[in-house]
Amino acid sequence: MRNNLRIVNYLSIGTRCGRPGTRIGGVRIHFHRRIERVTHKRLNLSWFHFGGVEMKRNKLALSLAGLLLGPAAGVAFAQSAPAAAPLDQQTPAQQQQAAPAPSNAKQLQTITVTGSALPRVDTETPSPVTVITAQDIARSGFTTVSDVVRAVSADNSGTIPPSFYAGFAAGSAGVALRGLTVNSTLVLIDGKRAASYPLVDDGIRSFVDLQTIPLAAVERIEVLKDGASSIYGSDAIAGVVNVILKPSFQGVQGSAEVGNSQHGGGFHKNATLVAGMGDLDTDHYNVYFSAEWEQDQPIRLRDRDYPFNSQNLTGIGGPDLRVGNPLNTNGSTIGTVAPATLGTPGNLLTGVATGPFQPLRPCTDGTQAVTVPGTGPGTGTYCAQDNAYQYGFAQQYTNRGGLYARYTFKFNDTTRAYASLSYYESQLHANGTPSQIQSGVPNNTDTITLPPGNPSNPFPGQYALINYAFGDIPTATDTDTHNLRAVLDLQGTFGDWNYEASVAGNRQWMQYTNLGLISYQGLLNAITNGTYNFANPASNSASVRNSVSPPDIANNHADMDVFDFSVNRELFDLAGGPAGFASGVQFRHEAQLQQELNPGGIYQGLGDTFITGARNVSGIYAEFDAPLLENLEMDASGRFDHYPRVGNNFSPKVGLKWKPFDWVALRATYSKGFRAPQFGESAGSFSAGFVNSSVEGQGAPASFLAAHGNSNYVTIPYALEEGSAGNPNLKPEKSQSFTAGLVIQPVSWLNASIDYYNIRKSNVIVPADPGVALLNYYQTGTVLPGYTMQFDTPDPLHPTAPLRPVFVGADYINGNWLKTTGVDLDLQAHFTFGNGITYISELQGTQIFEWKEDVAGEVESYVGTQGPYNLSSGAGTPRTRANWANTVEYGPFSLTATIYFTSKEYESAEDVTGTVKCFDALGPNGGPLAGNCTMSSFTYGNLVGSYKFNDHITFTASVDNVTDRKPPIDPLNYAANLYNPTYDFAGIVGRFWNVGVKVKF
Repeated sequence: MRNNLRIVNYLSIGTRCGRPGTRIGGVRIHFHRRIERVTHKRLNLSWFHFGGVEMKRNKLALSLAGLLLGPAAGVAFAQSAPAAAPLDQQTPAQQQQAAPAPSNAKQLQTITVTGSALPRVDTETPSPVTVITAQDIARSGFTTVSDVVRAVSADNSGTIPPSFYAGFAAGSAGVALRGLTVNSTLVLIDGKRAASYPLVDDGIRSFVDLQTIPLAAVERIEVLKDGASSIYGSDAIAGVVNVILKPSFQGVQGSAEVGNSQHGGGFHKNATLVAGMGDLDTDHYNVYFSAEWEQDQPIRLRDRDYPFNSQNLTGIGGPDLRVGNPLNTNGSTIGTVAPATLGTPGNLLTGVATGPFQPLRPCTDGTQAVTVPGTGPGTGTYCAQDNAYQYGFAQQYTNRGGLYARYTFKFNDTTRAYASLSYYESQLHANGTPSQIQSGVPNNTDTITLPPGNPSNPFPGQYALINYAFGDIPTATDTDTHNLRAVLDLQGTFGDWNYEASVAGNRQWMQYTNLGLISYQGLLNAITNGTYNFANPASNSASVRNSVSPPDIANNHADMDVFDFSVNRELFDLAGGPAGFASGVQFRHEAQLQQELNPGGIYQGLGDTFITGARNVSGIYAEFDAPLLENLEMDASGRFDHYPRVGNNFSPKVGLKWKPFDWVALRATYSKGFRAPQFGESAGSFSAGFVNSSVEGQGAPASFLAAHGNSNYVTIPYALEEGSAGNPNLKPEKSQSFTAGLVIQPVSWLNASIDYYNIRKSNVIVPADPGVALLNYYQTGTVLPGYTMQFDTPDPLHPTAPLRPVFVGADYINGNWLKTTGVDLDLQAHFTFGNGITYISELQGTQIFEWKEDVAGEVESYVGTQGPYNLSSGAGTPRTRANWANTVEYGPFSLTATIYFTSKEYESAEDVTGTVKCFDALGPNGGPLAGNCTMSSFTYGNLVGSYKFNDHITFTASVDNVTDRKPPIDPLNYAANLYNPTYDFAGIVGRFWNVGVKVKF
């Protein structure tokens, strides 16, 4: 929506630190000698060089500049042109010389900033907004929206990295501002909602996959770091990411890029094309399309350094975690057998070894023979296998591509319409490790045996206890996701009112395939009938393998269909200028279906998820902007939403912006927000996943352990399934947010802002605490009301002792509260030197002060630790994230160096252990692997350069992780082998080179 103004005098547009001026049409205009606009990222601020105005330089400016730039600041002062006197101090001759002719009238156009429904020229609202332009994206070297957005320092705990292939939402990437998970950050495209990824995170959280948004068509990305339910409704508790696509394009622009890792693997290819024609002012139309394609090859862990390529941690003071040791109830692809009897006659699942174990065949295929001395049960030889080295991947194969087309027609100066259509496909092929014959759930096969006469049983007339991994059955996860989106939008003016009406339809659908999973019934049939050959797997036919491991295929989809209508206008004059008003209504249809992942518990060792739901949501909102004084602005907004079966909600927000001086602005907001229960939390949906834990580690009392004689049944970790079901009685999550910030522009070349945030959520939707139910069972032998438990087969050595749980579940509940506070810092400086060199420096950082949660009456703190463990996949909540970009431009050359920093984390997580103590037990004598129980901080840098050969051709090159920095060792993260893929992925990839070319006609 646009509101055009024509000013014939010399002017500048009000920025967050601009001088007080006259307000015309809701826009503050400042009269100066001339204006030059240069746009930068991070801060929601446009840069202006005031040729006829000298801005104040004070001690604060000098200290900030010194911190940011060091000696460069002095050079800039020395080489900057002398500033002219302020306008009110110039002579009439100077003023006449500076004044432009009336024929040079300037046409100003307003934009709508994310978080506000009012169009404005002064883009600085009371809320903090980071703006990332297409030029910023090019300087970063990133080729996906997910990489761009997740580099924002405010993205923290709960974010979903593309490299987490074993998660519930494999093949996706999501943003979690303020560490409040992906379902509390709203992602928009051109201000409109988008469909959720067809797979939900952890079986509960719906979110928008950033990898299905076309980067080639992006004009800019606005990141609102404030609550915005008063405008957008549900989910905008932590903030909003608004990806804004190009409104028009003329000409042809394309790019091609290839890259590769210095250490092998990860070959990268990327190509884009944007072409358009038509001038809206002269032709009354514009049409353009964009196309992009990207492919990344896998990176094997075997190509990376120790210890990240191994499960044998003895070289760094840890244990040998290679598979194959029957004492740890796991097997290698060679397998072992031991003579055995059945604890329960006729039940092949109750084998008890009666003699030493031995390999099924010689230790080949990268395995190593290991002997446990002795002659009785629990002794013998096995083939140790390093799954990390042999099967591990740091990066999997991905292939993505899409098309975007947009047609815009301008009816007249006030009315225009556009139609857009996009299609995007994203494919992932993620290889896994071979499935084990041993599994705790849903059927315990840890003590499975081969009957006498089975072709793989070497003990005549005896049963054989077997440990084995199915190396001849490849294990992989494949996702093939399609995203189709269409938009119709009409903008215009009717009388004094500006209006916009739009209809958007968005569907994502996916085929989700799991290969290599073991069917419980198929396994039993193969063992009973002797059809699968464990001793010589090469002899197994494809049909035999398929009977043991049939493919698991699910077809999932998600829909988002939205109608929006909004209006805005000026109302009446106040002391600071005209008041503005905006209002809108929204109707949307949401639906999601995620087919059951493991129907009927067919597959061993596989969790389960089933998501279903559809609803029609309606909302109405309004915003009122009041310039109370020349230097004081108040903005108030509110939204009323109706959700079926959830009820009604009203979300208000108020913001203030005060400029006590021409170079400083103070801003603050207070808002209430909400998040309606998503489909994964609603009736009919459920989810179940696994944690590795021992009965002893679950807090069982000494009496329970003694009943088992402290056997492996209670002391060795096993797979415990934890389940949660949708609850129709859930209440929405509610939030209260407060921000307060300071923005300064003490000199024309420096801008800085610092913003404090404070968010408190109540009625937090969480799974019921399984630890409470487990402890009650171990102490009393009963199951708490509201919980469901399933139990394991008896302990072979103590068959009459109490059974251990293999499943514990309950409905989702509304918990108590969580709170997070912190501060964001943005610094920007821009220098133009006399010799034609331009230098731009931008620093962005986020410091979290606290991240606390009330869990069953106990307040747990996670900031600076690897908690919340389950929520973050063990990635944790780093206290500090920051990046510092420095760009030098000289003629056709441009070079940008960016440093990224993530602070250290203490290796504890209260949500798992209930204590702040370190819980890493991989070190000597069961202690921490790191002596101080701390995962170190991680700092790395990227270089991106370009050379403009002529007006049509530009060459590009970049080096990621220039210093080839290795990731810090992280023994707790369960999404990768000894490193943190959420924050330290660049370290495992290592130095990576890219070269490319861009053409423009």
